[in-house]
Amino acid sequence: MWFTRPLQERSTRIFLGVLFAALAIVSVLHVLMPQDSALYVSSYTVTLLGKYLCYALLAVAVDLVWGYLGILSLGHGAFFALGGYAMGMYLMRQIGDRGVYGDPVLPDFMVFLNWHELPWYWLGFDMAWFAFIMVLLAPGLLALVFGFLAFRSRVTGVYLSIITQALTFALMLAFFRNEMGFGGNNGLTDFKDILGFDLRTDATRLGLFIATGIALAIGYVICRGIVTSKLGRVSIACRDAEARTRFLGYRVERVQLFVFVVSAMLAGVAGALYVPQVGIINPGEFSPLFSIEVVVWVALGGRATLYGAVIGAILVNYGKTVFTGIMPDAWLFALGGLFVLVTVFLPKGIAGLVFKPGKAGGPSNTPSAQETAA
Repeated sequence: MWFTRPLQERSTRIFLGVLFAALAIVSVLHVLMPQDSALYVSSYTVTLLGKYLCYALLAVAVDLVWGYLGILSLGHGAFFALGGYAMGMYLMRQIGDRGVYGDPVLPDFMVFLNWHELPWYWLGFDMAWFAFIMVLLAPGLLALVFGFLAFRSRVTGVYLSIITQALTFALMLAFFRNEMGFGGNNGLTDFKDILGFDLRTDATRLGLFIATGIALAIGYVICRGIVTSKLGRVSIACRDAEARTRFLGYRVERVQLFVFVVSAMLAGVAGALYVPQVGIINPGEFSPLFSIEVVVWVALGGRATLYGAVIGAILVNYGKTVFTGIMPDAWLFALGGLFVLVTVFLPKGIAGLVFKPGKAGGPSNTPSAQETAA
């Protein structure tokens, strides 16, 4: 089956082995090592690593559409944020009367703004299963509508990138408004627990870290399953020679739409796992700059490799953590310079250095449009 095919690949087994080994090592060092030991991994570090893994899953989602479909999306931050808001709404409903104003139904920001009843689109978020469905449905539905209109109109290239950026910018402006009922500028925060577990305990933080790692593994296998299937070969043909693929009889817009929706849903899952670990979701996650940063992660790690996107996301965000602690105002300049250097000197990213042309698992093994069409 398409889902098990990636498990037969050497590169996939290596990736999963490294990922699960890292999860196990961090868990053991956090639980078993004394706090005064040099090997002890603190709760702060566990949460930070969990955030990196969320970003890695988002980068994999972007690489799926950019690397294998040729669609440079500058709006995947919108799907990430929608998944985050869906999770944030569930976490807010779990607060109940433990909020500042003690209202058992309305979140604190609604009480502060003199709202008298819960909006209809908040109904159901007190149930975990409903919230988890919305984590997938909200970004997936937006991607379905947007992709249907864009791909049906055959909007491609830089024009599609600009439209995706405009989409996320419009959503950011909308969510900044208090009238939208999502907390306005402050967003959603002050979460207490998830599925009955206290978010402030070390055990819950470690559990979220492990859950994020498992989600990354599943998302990676799903993406590898897609790109190694016939659908993936057609996607690559659409990327390299869209006109010829249409001439051969393939419904290019359907292929693009399916892959785009799957990518959006993976981004939503990443956002949902991100929120309980960082403790807040606000309209800043819709920022077009954030979506551009994700593209930099993928470019640095290696486009059309998936594992390269993971490497790029972790390295760039680790560098951001270190660099902003030293020179916070200079980070954006450093990020811009990094993107230029990668574009000029590492066109295939870090993955291009690890895997030379012709070696198994390397980016050069991606079939061309001519090979696919043949």
